[in-house]
Amino acid sequence: MAQLSDFSATAFLLADQARATMLTALLGGKALPAGELAYTSGITAQTASAHLAKLHDGGLITVEREGRHRYYRLAGDHIAQALEHLANIQPNAPVRRKALSPKARDLRFCRCCYDHLAGQVSIAVAEGLQERGYILPAADKLFEITKSGAAWFASIGLNVGTLKPTRRGIARQCLDWTERRHHIAGPLGVRMLSVFCESGWMRRSEDSRSAQVTPAGWVELRRHLGVEEGTIRNAGLS
Repeated sequence: MAQLSDFSATAFLLADQARATMLTALLGGKALPAGELAYTSGITAQTASAHLAKLHDGGLITVEREGRHRYYRLAGDHIAQALEHLANIQPNAPVRRKALSPKARDLRFCRCCYDHLAGQVSIAVAEGLQERGYILPAADKLFEITKSGAAWFASIGLNVGTLKPTRRGIARQCLDWTERRHHIAGPLGVRMLSVFCESGWMRRSEDSRSAQVTPAGWVELRRHLGVEEGTIRNAGLS
């Protein structure tokens, strides 16, 4: 039991709002300097430095040094997965919430979850792939890539044969923390986001975790997967 309770130290680190905000900012996958993390969290640079030291000692983040500057990032995708799962834990009783800000709406609509696509658009993409039989839900919260799916991915420049499976496979069902439905994570999800950006279908924001579908991207997503911007927005989710 002592080993099981070791997560209490990590829980303590996550319980602080400033540290939680920093970790959320790092979910975009980019390495960020302490000053930017301090600004995001609304705290002083000195306070941010102390928090970052605790997060580093706790194994939640890593630091890279470039000259006099230090850049911080999550210690791995397992940390991102844990944060996303924790975000899905909600109180049983209804909670009154403020209306979402424009930035929060953008993040809910289309964002990056560490290294793969998340948000309402990601759900529509995953469902479009399943409806066409390109991927199928499998055991252990995985997705199976079908033969026709491999051919479709190849048609957009993604060779699934080159993907290196992790211990959790090539394609994983990741529960989206805002939508409570599964999007695609794992090596397939990572490469798919990269291909979408390389093809000009999507753009990652430079200063936040949000992502944008380009006009050309909407055309291609509709043509290939039946994903339409109006359908997603009019579903009452945005």
